[in-house]
Amino acid sequence: MVRRVVIVGGGTAGWMTATYLQATLRDKVSITLVESDRVPTVGVGEATFSTIRGFFQTVGLAEQDWMPACNATYKLAIRFENWREPGHHFYHPFERLRVADGFTLAEWWQRYGGGERFDQECFLISALCDAKRSPRFLDGRLFEDAVPDGEEGPATLSEQVTQFPYAYHFDAALLAGHLMRLGTGRGVTRVVDDVLATRLDERGWISHVVTREHGDLHGDLFIDCTGFRGMLINQALGEPFVSYARELPNDRAVALRVPSDVEREGIRPYTTATAMDAGWIWTIPLYGRLGMGYVYASDHASPEEAERTLRDFAGPAARDLEANHIRMRIGRNRNSWVGNCVAIGLSSGFVEPLESTGIFFIQHGIEQLVKHFPAGGHDDGLRRDYNRLIARCMDGVREFLFFHYYGAARADTPYWKAAKTRDLPDGFAERLASFERRLPDTENIWPHYHGFEPYSWTSMLLGLGGLTPAPRPVLDLLEPAGARREFAELRRRAEWLAAELPSQYEYFTARH
Repeated sequence: MVRRVVIVGGGTAGWMTATYLQATLRDKVSITLVESDRVPTVGVGEATFSTIRGFFQTVGLAEQDWMPACNATYKLAIRFENWREPGHHFYHPFERLRVADGFTLAEWWQRYGGGERFDQECFLISALCDAKRSPRFLDGRLFEDAVPDGEEGPATLSEQVTQFPYAYHFDAALLAGHLMRLGTGRGVTRVVDDVLATRLDERGWISHVVTREHGDLHGDLFIDCTGFRGMLINQALGEPFVSYARELPNDRAVALRVPSDVEREGIRPYTTATAMDAGWIWTIPLYGRLGMGYVYASDHASPEEAERTLRDFAGPAARDLEANHIRMRIGRNRNSWVGNCVAIGLSSGFVEPLESTGIFFIQHGIEQLVKHFPAGGHDDGLRRDYNRLIARCMDGVREFLFFHYYGAARADTPYWKAAKTRDLPDGFAERLASFERRLPDTENIWPHYHGFEPYSWTSMLLGLGGLTPAPRPVLDLLEPAGARREFAELRRRAEWLAAELPSQYEYFTARH
């Protein structure tokens, strides 16, 4: 029987796992988390998917309970700057495409649209981002009444039938601390200690971990949240790691925590990904500071060059700030569940943070663990199913991110030229050929769950500019009046909301 769960490692992954398991399994299992106060966490996972809302629902945290404590802000989209050419930008929003007469507005835009900014004509949220609006009115109402709101309702990823229009930016270290206090208050046992060794039984499964001051910690199920080290899954159990370096060569990052005057500068409601000579720079606006980091390929820039580029980009506010250099392990374990050990977070796998998937992977891994939890004893079939779902999800994200580089029009440096000549992931050539004839849909994108819907693929295909898909021929035979009415209504609604919604600074100052 699986009754004792031991989580090794804290941080966002460890405490998200602990609080979620406690909230779902309650007193059916005991949960112990052991973390060292001498091992730093990566701590740059500050932007999320909109589906993270389901995690907070499950653990019982409303926005007012955790956002002020974590300097959190709203995220409506990712703004991609300079991926097509210098000065060009477009948004990838949390918004499904509207449909007119059976075809999406993006398809109608291909045939009848004007200009280069398809996202301005096809998405409502682009206007809110340009105007730096909050997605909520000062009284707390969501800007789109058609989107289910409130803290009740479906919470898991598999239950999401609507696209919630925003995610969050937050300080990952503050969130981990907030969840730690929540978890320990609800019965999670926290052990602050160093894990010195992992002991295996005669089956090759984990029997216990040995700590410096608290002796042996025994469990029935062990969860590895030790980050890129993979202390249990890789070091103790020897599970092989499947590298994504062939498709995604960015293997380093350097990060800064830059102070921000939110009253004077405002708070942008989006993450920015700015293409640079050897990678890209993220800008994540929190309440009171900006998280900034340069993700790059070590084959094309040294750590010193990357830090200098980031400081120049950040400007005078970055002077004298300490830079955090990170070596990223890009890829996934062959299996994330081996024997009685499940890897969650960076120890399971990681792709560069271009689409804010780090915390999404944590949430997906935890939810699938609960769905496959071996209540009556360990089950090989449950373990195989879990591993297949986790691998498919990560492989799908790998392909989506590869598409960002392959599909970008930018080709002005050796780094960007190389992005167009890499070997395609298996099966991707067929999908690319399909994109030439029609925009992405449920039938021609990565066929397994990976967190991204066809509208996301369409946003990148039309925004990046490196590929030129043809409009559907049948649109020449159809009357566009319905589509034109939909475009006009979208523009009308966007202009009204951009004028009526408060800014993020106004909203958070009034509410918190």
